[in-house]
Amino acid sequence: MKRWSFLAAAVTAVALSVGCATLEERERALIFQPSDRAWGGSAALAEGMDDVWIEFESKVSEAPARLHGLWLPADKPVGAPVLLYLHGARWNVAGSAPRIRRMHELGFSVLAIDYRGFGKSTPGLPSEEMAYEDARAAWDWLAAKYPERQRYIFGHSLGGAIAIDLASRVADERGTIVEGTFTSIPDVASTMKWGWLPIGPLISQRFEAVRKVAKVGSPLLVVHGDQDRLIQSELGRKLYEAAQGRKRFLLVEGGSHHSTMAVGLARYREALAEFFQLH
Repeated sequence: MKRWSFLAAAVTAVALSVGCATLEERERALIFQPSDRAWGGSAALAEGMDDVWIEFESKVSEAPARLHGLWLPADKPVGAPVLLYLHGARWNVAGSAPRIRRMHELGFSVLAIDYRGFGKSTPGLPSEEMAYEDARAAWDWLAAKYPERQRYIFGHSLGGAIAIDLASRVADERGTIVEGTFTSIPDVASTMKWGWLPIGPLISQRFEAVRKVAKVGSPLLVVHGDQDRLIQSELGRKLYEAAQGRKRFLLVEGGSHHSTMAVGLARYREALAEFFQLH
């Protein structure tokens, strides 16, 4: 999300020179930066995970859609809780393999998906509404496949806003966990170098999680690293404060935007045990 540091300036410049349709496409590309690549050696950690394919008819694009996902069953899968993992911008699902492995280590069976436009999923430029639809399709797949299991939603960064949207729409999740996420895209833009520019009304892909979090009916765990320089922890705190149900805020000392789970794994384990009664 460091690439969002120029979002304010980019949106303003494009708005002055092109029409609304082109601006929206450019904005979607800047926010999602869809890719079929994983960063560093993370793809190697995805080896051994099972491929999953989820097909559905998209109301957003009015066309058939196909999502690729990675499935990693718990070491003792019978009765293990199931987690839907929603990744952030730029890298494909294999780029989240380290976090997937850590959630697996904490006892979950994990399904992680690529939104359309990422990895092996249906190609094209993703949008906010498409990402919401993709998350719901994956959730429905999990509910049909494992109706008797406790099911949780997890989102990192941009995926956290997608997780909040999903949790605000469904009623069968046992809990929701977001890490390194934010209140809205305009709020993120306002914290950047060019944040003084009045671009808020120009942003169409708003991801206004702060307006939806009060509708989340499950217990909500909001995690943030105190050294996160990409999304300030104050935005995570404000998201937490807007939630109305049972909730907990976990600030991980020394955690950056990308290392919070690694640094705070013991605290994750403690929070899961105390807050969700998961052992």
